[in-house]
Amino acid sequence: MKWEYGAAEDFAASGAGVFIACEGNFQYGNATLSYYDPETRQVENEIFRRANGMKLGDVAQSMIVRDGVGWIVVNNSHVVFAIDLDTFKEIGRITDLASPRYIHFISDEKAYVTQLWDNRIFVVDPRRYKITGYIECPGMTMESGSTEQMVQYGQYVYVNCWSYQNRILKIDTETDKVVDELQVGIQPTSLAIDCNDKLWTITDGGYADSPYGYEAPSLYRIDAETFTIEKQFRFDLGDTPSEIQLNGAGDTLYWINDDIWSMDVEAEQVPIRPFIEYTGTIYYGLTVDPARNDVYVADAIDYQQPGIVYRYSAAGELLDEFYAGVIPGAFCWK
Repeated sequence: MKWEYGAAEDFAASGAGVFIACEGNFQYGNATLSYYDPETRQVENEIFRRANGMKLGDVAQSMIVRDGVGWIVVNNSHVVFAIDLDTFKEIGRITDLASPRYIHFISDEKAYVTQLWDNRIFVVDPRRYKITGYIECPGMTMESGSTEQMVQYGQYVYVNCWSYQNRILKIDTETDKVVDELQVGIQPTSLAIDCNDKLWTITDGGYADSPYGYEAPSLYRIDAETFTIEKQFRFDLGDTPSEIQLNGAGDTLYWINDDIWSMDVEAEQVPIRPFIEYTGTIYYGLTVDPARNDVYVADAIDYQQPGIVYRYSAAGELLDEFYAGVIPGAFCWK
């Protein structure tokens, strides 16, 4: 993508807030970044373009915060931007990535960047914004497969393999090599680790006539120490669960399956009633405020117009709602 620069604005965000990465439409270059302050209930949209005088790029996939710096992964623009959390201005960028999805920091000197349609995870030096190496992912080709979200337990990073895959990989961060893998259901979509050191992933089961197969999706609880499946919660064929999230204490699990669902991490069966009922729209993104435990739900509406973010209390009471960009999908807490 060609970045064209124009006039820029000055921002001075203070306190705690949440960034919303809005994907935009594939190949339209209309990805945006929003910022919401829960204390004032004020939202600022298109903050990256306004603060830097240039567009964010094509498909804003994810964002994380590390030591006062925000890292925005822009998938189809092959770039990860680093921004100041208060001014929203760019302070650096990692380029020449294949098709980046998520970034995870191992240390100040090393981070991993997962990829779509690539059989490697990129190793980068975030201080110099440089690619320094690659982690080869066995059993994956450039055309089939992706590495996605990452969580860490001790020296090991676990990553779910989504597109036309059914595995969780275990990476030794001291050697930057895959040392083990665990098979789950078809297409695990997300990954989280709870307060009991249990990994959680949820599979979408593929789709009808998929060359990789089609099955009922499942929710899995995996012991991080032994890397074995402890519990499998089965859904119905045709369900489309996604977006595993945890509250700040790590003891309550949330996910999307048309409705918004919540469950204690030690529960032995999934609930029969949802946390937030489905209203015929497209719930696309989900997060939980780590301090207040408020639940934020992103509504993509029709994938064309600016989406809405709903803010609920931990009891399910609607507290606020606001418009963001096109296809709000990922949240990041400041």
